[in-house]
Amino acid sequence: MSSFRTARTPRVRLVGAAATVVLATLSLTACNDGTGVKSEGRATGTAPTANGTATAPSQDESAAGTTQGSGTGTSASGGNGPAGKTSSSKASGGSGGTGGSGGTGRSGGSGEAAASGGSSGAGASGKPVTCEGSVTRTTAAPLTRPVNHMLLTVTNTGSRTCFLYGYPAVRFGEAQAVPPVIEVSQPQAVVTLEPGQSGYASVNLAAADGSGTNGHTVKSLTVHFQGRSGNGSVGTGAHPSLPAQGVYVDDSLKVTYWQQSMDDAVSW
Repeated sequence: MSSFRTARTPRVRLVGAAATVVLATLSLTACNDGTGVKSEGRATGTAPTANGTATAPSQDESAAGTTQGSGTGTSASGGNGPAGKTSSSKASGGSGGTGGSGGTGRSGGSGEAAASGGSSGAGASGKPVTCEGSVTRTTAAPLTRPVNHMLLTVTNTGSRTCFLYGYPAVRFGEAQAVPPVIEVSQPQAVVTLEPGQSGYASVNLAAADGSGTNGHTVKSLTVHFQGRSGNGSVGTGAHPSLPAQGVYVDDSLKVTYWQQSMDDAVSW
């Protein structure tokens, strides 16, 4: 009986040791399985990152990264979950930049204001006036062709548009009367001079064939300007200089209407 107990005791101990080993193995296996599941979960959380960073975010960060996956995808740095959040914020800032484009639109408004300022500047110059000596410069130049002709040039030196009405009322020397106008030279519209622009008229000084009478040489000239009504002169007259030797005139003296172009003026 005692020998039976002695033989059985080692068996019981062996069985107990085996049971302990089995339990330890099962416990270890369970731990490894849990770790594996957890590791796989982290791999899934970091998969959307652009550069595959091995940094394992927390569960909250993983959730945030999943919610803002599009922001992470568009991130230039492709960082981890928090970087994705920052990228999304920058993207939103980009939208704010679009608002900045709206600011550019407001700048366009400033451009309109500038344009309006330009218009008001033009308005400040006032409405058009009549061309006369105080707002113009007049020159007189004898021409070789046509012969016995002189070209009058009137330039607007003012800041406003002026109208050059009718024809020049010229007086050579001590003449008491002004010469007649060539009626067929009348233009279809009033000559209009913007600041800096010029108008023209020609003066037939003497008959080309010598048929004129009372010919004489004059050394001074006064040019008067007509108003809209054409009755009399307005404003200040002009006193363009003549050549030192003077110019020869006779009773055939006559003038053209003011013309917008030089070619039209010298064609009569």
